[in-house]
Amino acid sequence: MPLSDRIHRAAATVLAALALLAAAGCDPQRLSELQPGVSTEADVRDRFGAPEMIWEEPGGARTFEYNRQPAGQVNYMITLGADGKLAGVRQVLTPENFARIQPGMPMSEVRRMLGKPAKTMHFALKGETEVDWRFALPATSPKLFTVVHGPDQRVLRTYTGDDMDAHENKGGGR
Repeated sequence: MPLSDRIHRAAATVLAALALLAAAGCDPQRLSELQPGVSTEADVRDRFGAPEMIWEEPGGARTFEYNRQPAGQVNYMITLGADGKLAGVRQVLTPENFARIQPGMPMSEVRRMLGKPAKTMHFALKGETEVDWRFALPATSPKLFTVVHGPDQRVLRTYTGDDMDAHENKGGGR
């Protein structure tokens, strides 16, 4: 690939990452504009756009997933009641939710609880796959929550560690 094509591709990647970060930075403002029991699906879509996924809930409610991975450190689940009004907003990448992930749990259930992950890596020789979600604890300490599953798509184990790909952990220097 010619150098000019590589430069254009790199520039496009950087611009896309910056757009994602800018969008995530606006989330608190957008969230503050939504009111439980008042805001509608149109209000949610107007502020957040099309959801990554729509999950059907018992009783006719629906949950819209707004994923901020891989660049962000949050995933939102916005639930609309059967009446079409906002019932609740949750940021799901929390230690409390991570503690609910247990060995033997199907990965489909993990995906439903935490939203789309930041990264998935398959290790063929071990027969394992690691799935990462980026989060912050507290807001200034970038972390990764990792779920390891086997070929049967069931959780083997989980662990939390520092997000070494985060800007804060990249180091500096010349």
